[in-house]
Amino acid sequence: MNEKLTRLWSTKTKDDEWWSSFVTSPLAIALNYFVVDIKWLTPNLITLISFITAITASLLIVVGGSSNFIFAAVLINLSHVFDCMDGQMARYRKTTSQLGGYYDRLTDQLQVILWFSAISYAAYIQSDNVLPIFLAFIGVAFYSLRGYVKYVMIYSKMSHDSQYLKALAQKESRTKKEDSAGLKFSFSANLKWFIAEQRKILEFDEGVFIFMLSVALILDELTLMLWVFAVSQLYLGLMRGWQRSVQIKSDAISVINK
Repeated sequence: MNEKLTRLWSTKTKDDEWWSSFVTSPLAIALNYFVVDIKWLTPNLITLISFITAITASLLIVVGGSSNFIFAAVLINLSHVFDCMDGQMARYRKTTSQLGGYYDRLTDQLQVILWFSAISYAAYIQSDNVLPIFLAFIGVAFYSLRGYVKYVMIYSKMSHDSQYLKALAQKESRTKKEDSAGLKFSFSANLKWFIAEQRKILEFDEGVFIFMLSVALILDELTLMLWVFAVSQLYLGLMRGWQRSVQIKSDAISVINK
């Protein structure tokens, strides 16, 4: 097998999000095959291209119209392909950095806000009803809460145990996922992996949003999609908050009992 392709495939995140796992991430590998050795094309530049593509998609949604919606759906997926490419390129070149990771995660969050703000505006114009704006606000707020409670928990743990992150990293390295599908595996192994991946759709993360936004734009069902977005994020945001509090309480009891 082509050594370069094998190396690129090894850069694929082992626990990719749902749509990323079997669509945008493999497409990113295919594109990286042709551009990863172009030195002036850096991972941070790819991140910027991804963000500009996302902004362009948002503007097309705001302008409105069936053709603009379809084009925006394509650009949203393309933006996510670029979003996968930057990390793959950095790992392939062994040039990963804290700044690059920060830049990537920051633009990811901004993209979600831009896309759903644009969708809610377009739905408002169509319906002359403020409900879509309210739904988008609820969805974005509780999606942000899902990430916020994670970092609040880390901060709480670090304030009582300065070695917490080191212990967490060691735990993650011990439980690191092994490949169960890919270029060197059989068709049946890949099919089994593909079927198992479908349960990730219930996680309603950014990878699922890409698919949801695309389908909603193509079918012009914006408000229905915003209902799914708002309800799923409200439930998951509150659930994650409760789970993190239970985890902190459980860990505190374990320390006392020691």
